Amino acid sequence: MDLKDIQNLIKFVAKSGANEVRLEMDDVKITIKTGGEVKGESTTIVQQAPVGQPITQVPVATQLQSAPQEAPQAASIASEDGKYITIKSPIIGTFYRKPSPDKPVFVEVGKEIKEGDVLCVIEAMKLFNEIESEISGKIVKILVDDSSPVEFDQPLFLVDPS
Repeated sequence: MDLKDIQNLIKFVAKSGANEVRLEMDDVKITIKTGGEVKGESTTIVQQAPVGQPITQVPVATQLQSAPQEAPQAASIASEDGKYITIKSPIIGTFYRKPSPDKPVFVEVGKEIKEGDVLCVIEAMKLFNEIESEISGKIVKILVDDSSPVEFDQPLFLVDPS
């Protein structure tokens, strides 16, 4: 089971309204629990046990942030007129527009970007992950405030590809 399968499973469980789902396959055990009292909050635990090793619990956020950055951020068509592309967060964490407080922001509204340009940084479990553009175009809107928490698949930027 790869990262994409786990992310799809998390989305499915969140939409289904189930309180808890457990999946066990060979050496992978996944438990996804959604809190009924606190709306929108969920806890996910991924367990992997190689043969002969004790089972340890690892939060899925650790799996997400340790995954190679080649896990593509979703880009889908959005907006009122449908001509803009939405760049979404590939991980859960804290969104930062600059590499550090004393540095300039990565991108501004109106800036031309090309494939591979760093758009922002998302901090997950004390690791800062650079989020790179998979498309070329012009930044139309920045949808998240600096230092704000973001969820997986949350829209971050609107880009005009023309």
